[in-house]
Amino acid sequence: MELLSHIKHIVTVAGLAQIALVLGSVFIPHILKWKAALNGVQPLIKKLFWTYAVYILCINLSFGLLSALAAPDLVNGTKLATLVSAFITIYWLSRVLVQFFYFDRSSFPTGWLYILGEVALVCLFIMLTLTYGLAFYLNVNQL
Repeated sequence: MELLSHIKHIVTVAGLAQIALVLGSVFIPHILKWKAALNGVQPLIKKLFWTYAVYILCINLSFGLLSALAAPDLVNGTKLATLVSAFITIYWLSRVLVQFFYFDRSSFPTGWLYILGEVALVCLFIMLTLTYGLAFYLNVNQL
């Protein structure tokens, strides 16, 4: 199958995109002024927020490294490949759903640069959802 031979490259590119996302995410706290926003928050809540942010960063980096360095293993049709690709699909799909159905858009920063950034991120999240969804589908069909 032609698609099966290309999916390894697609997953590798998705991995590199996730690594790029992690590198770019390092600047998000500064861009969105998290320090000032968290100024009056209780210390425990502040620590939890930063802990969750670091966990998300580490998960994104792990998915990126796994995809960039082990794409053939992620699409080889094994149960593990099937389950991991399903998990990553659900992870990114939930991120897309949060973007559209949970975030309060009235508090989003304004300006064309922020809008462009949001569009780029949403497109990336959708691309990642579709990529890993396709990997999952192909893995299921190889079992």
